[in-house]
Amino acid sequence: MDHQQLKQRAHDVDVTVWVGKSGVDAVVDELNDQLADRDLVKVKFLRAARAGSSTEEKAAGLADSVNAQLIDTRGHTAVFHR
Repeated sequence: MDHQQLKQRAHDVDVTVWVGKSGVDAVVDELNDQLADRDLVKVKFLRAARAGSSTEEKAAGLADSVNAQLIDTRGHTAVFHR
């Protein structure tokens, strides 16, 4: 499945992981578990998690941490695929 198809499918995916003040390290295990079960996982970055950096930067770091592909970022939400 190509990148564009994944982005279109992501539109109907609900947010199932929230990154808060504990940062991305706190959700790595949860995101890994969800990526094992699902094709796409949507992550919301709350204001406390974004302190000093963009959603794109945080999402790229999280993608590296879980060895996943960052499909899209929109607002404060990112979609991951493995």
